[in-house]
Amino acid sequence: MNVRYTTRQAGLTPELKAYCEKRLARLKSLLDGILDVNFILTVQKGRSKSEIHVQAKGRGFVVVEETLDMIESLNKAFDTLETRIRKDRSKLLERKRRGGRRALGPVVVTPEPENRVVRADFFSLKPMSLEEALVELDAKDKEVFLFRREGSRAWAAVYRRKDGQYGLVEP
Repeated sequence: MNVRYTTRQAGLTPELKAYCEKRLARLKSLLDGILDVNFILTVQKGRSKSEIHVQAKGRGFVVVEETLDMIESLNKAFDTLETRIRKDRSKLLERKRRGGRRALGPVVVTPEPENRVVRADFFSLKPMSLEEALVELDAKDKEVFLFRREGSRAWAAVYRRKDGQYGLVEP
């Protein structure tokens, strides 16, 4: 874990550093895998501002608090950070729990519908050419049209492809 202290317009006293280390030890028990912690302490016009940036595995937290006393602003920042970590942790646990629950009530088995054959009249009994079959396919606005080829007794089918072209199936 990398811990960095940055001070602006203020000095880093051993008391502040010891306080940060003490509170950081408590955070380690709440959040596993802390990689980086940045403390930015600023004093400006009598106000003390503390920023804490925590980077953990897969998560990052940033907390900014401003009061008249540096210890007080650090205390508020650590309290806010602990609250955020606990909330994030509970959300993660709840998400895992919800994934395990499937159904709350009794399982109702619905019978699968039987496959039925529906008769359709997408064919022509009279012999016709390929161009006539394409005209019929467009006129009936269907996906498939079955017809007899001119000059033979064989059946053929024309169909509309997904790319907008036409396909022909001949046995």
